[in-house]
Amino acid sequence: MSSARGDHRIRGGRSAGKTEEQAAPDTSGQHARLMEELRIYGSTFNQFSRLFGGWLGLHSTDSEALMEIVYAEERNVPLSPARLGSRIGLSSGATTSLLNRLEEAGHVIRSRESADRRVVTLRSSPNVHARADEFFAPLAEQLDTAMSRYSPELLNSFEGLLINLRTTMGNHLAERSDEPRPPSTTDTAPSGNTTT
Repeated sequence: MSSARGDHRIRGGRSAGKTEEQAAPDTSGQHARLMEELRIYGSTFNQFSRLFGGWLGLHSTDSEALMEIVYAEERNVPLSPARLGSRIGLSSGATTSLLNRLEEAGHVIRSRESADRRVVTLRSSPNVHARADEFFAPLAEQLDTAMSRYSPELLNSFEGLLINLRTTMGNHLAERSDEPRPPSTTDTAPSGNTTT
């Protein structure tokens, strides 16, 4: 088995003069473990977001929408209703109903900040910011403590990796979003009512 792997590495373009020790290490396992940990981290953070929404008395979809609005504000790229609907997978009508609920509850403010007055910008209310600070402060403190165990150089490298991964995924998502939907099996399956 090991011999076959060695032959594959040579056929893959490595110089036959290189020894096994000089060959680049196989990092596929490490890559897979890292991606799995990132997936678990994202899933766990989403659980905190849902818990925060429940703390505010919101259903899961309303909670997801509110957190998208908050995160977009933190990145200084506030969302429009259309962009919010695209991010959480809702139609225009369903997004409007959702925003009406959040606005009536005092969680969201719709404003017109663009030179084009037709453009609506979504902002979270000051009350939401205060409640979010109260809810997430203990977690933020513990995460800061965990990250302080690592050198600034290592954190800089990790930050660069995360940015690279996010950019790669974002670019691929944009490409796949433009793909036509493949026909479903129900669209192509024979009806069974053929005649001879």
